[in-house]
Amino acid sequence: MKRKASAVWQGDLKSGKGMITTESGVLSETQYSFSTRFENGIGTNPEELITAAHAGCFSMALSAELGKAGMTAELIQTTATLTLERLEIGWTVTRIHLDVSVKIPGADRAAFDAAANAAKTGCPISRLLNATITMDAKLQN
Repeated sequence: MKRKASAVWQGDLKSGKGMITTESGVLSETQYSFSTRFENGIGTNPEELITAAHAGCFSMALSAELGKAGMTAELIQTTATLTLERLEIGWTVTRIHLDVSVKIPGADRAAFDAAANAAKTGCPISRLLNATITMDAKLQN
C-alpha cells in the first residue's frame, strides 16, 4: 500500500507560502506558511498534520487492540500534542503526548492499559516517529 501527498512552495522561508494536497482530495491546495508553522497564521503546517495522523492512527490501533482483548469501545477520543524544539542541530520534533479518553462500560482496567500500551507502540505512525511518545489514557465506565 502506498499513499501520496504533495507540497508546493513558492518564495523564501519567511514570506513564501505553500500548498499541500493529498491524493484522496481531503486536502486540496491547503495553505501552509512560516506564519502557520511558527506563529498563528491561517492554514496548516507539517507538525499539525503529523499530530492529526498520529491521533487517528492511534485511535484505530487502540480499537484493534481492544478487540483482541474482547472489548469494544463506545468512544475513543485522542488528542496528540507535538513538541517542536530548537536544538543545536535545528528544529526537531522531540516528543508527542497522547491524551486518550475511552468509554467502555464494565471494562477491565488491566486489559485496557495493556491494549493502550500496545497501541501506543504498535501504531504505524508511532513506529515512524523518532521522538519520545508519551500518553495519558483514561477509561470511562
